[in-house]
Amino acid sequence: MESKLSWQGGVKFLATAGSGHQVLMDGAPNAGGENAGARPMELILMGLSGCASFDVVGILKKAKQDVEAVDVEVSANRADETPAVFTDIHLTFIVTGRNIKAALVERAVKLSAEKYCSASIMLARGGVNITHEIVIKEPAA
Repeated sequence: MESKLSWQGGVKFLATAGSGHQVLMDGAPNAGGENAGARPMELILMGLSGCASFDVVGILKKAKQDVEAVDVEVSANRADETPAVFTDIHLTFIVTGRNIKAALVERAVKLSAEKYCSASIMLARGGVNITHEIVIKEPAA
């Protein structure tokens, strides 16, 4: 796995993944940025939710659950001192589908957190307290 990063001026950076996809990162105006892209620490949260969702969707599909949507809301706290690392991250998985079994969703989230999601396991081993919550919704009629 590889990536490249190119400074764009100010505190703006363009990252290019080995797959060719690009992400623009920038800081807030009070940090010298133009608010033109996501913050690097926001990208960590996005990566975590993407990694976990990849697992959860796959596990639920294998369990033959009729999943129509999976959304994840992430909230995090950071240390007050530098480095301002994440101390706590909470993920709320909102799974929409017909007759979704809560026990299967809970199992999928647990398997992702403890066995499959590299991002989650790496952060947890680094001392981040990661918690999960699930919400199951029936699709609109």
